[in-house]
Amino acid sequence: MARSKEFDTTEVLHKAMKVFGYYGYEGTSLQTLLDGLGIARQSLYDTYGTKRELFIKAVQHYVDEKSSAVVAYLERAEPVRKVIAEIFQTIVSALQDEERREECLILYSAIDQAPHDPEIAALFERDRMLLEKAFYEALVRAQSRGEINQNQDLNALARYLYHARYGLTQVAKLSCDPKVLEDVSAVVLSTLDHY
Repeated sequence: MARSKEFDTTEVLHKAMKVFGYYGYEGTSLQTLLDGLGIARQSLYDTYGTKRELFIKAVQHYVDEKSSAVVAYLERAEPVRKVIAEIFQTIVSALQDEERREECLILYSAIDQAPHDPEIAALFERDRMLLEKAFYEALVRAQSRGEINQNQDLNALARYLYHARYGLTQVAKLSCDPKVLEDVSAVVLSTLDHY
């Protein structure tokens, strides 16, 4: 009879996000990972596989969780500008909160790995397609309701919003000043005034 796991696998993924977010993928030693996760080496291998496999699972979990929340926001019936502003405010708030910020910074580590790791690159490509489509559909709705001007390149705006969202993670890595995040987010949102 197999032994039942003595830990919550989802909770361990959240711990992994923090460890990888804080140290980066390359900077995370196996011992640092085990200490941060609070599990034994064999449990890591049995449940998640290698360090790389755990990293990919943690990134996938993070991206799926956050992207599904963004899609849910964008499908709401409220004015699209308001919804997009809330999406960016949620990101800024998470990056300003020290504990949540560490989870978010796993994206910084993952983006750094994407050019060298086809599996991570494919993960981000799937996410890009999903979110650009969700932003685009929301912008089309906004345009049809007169919330934004006609005859604008909504594909380009959707692409910009997708990348700007991820760009805030880079800002958080480079600056600990919460005002910087707020300023960058405000400028991103101001682009909607030109559409």
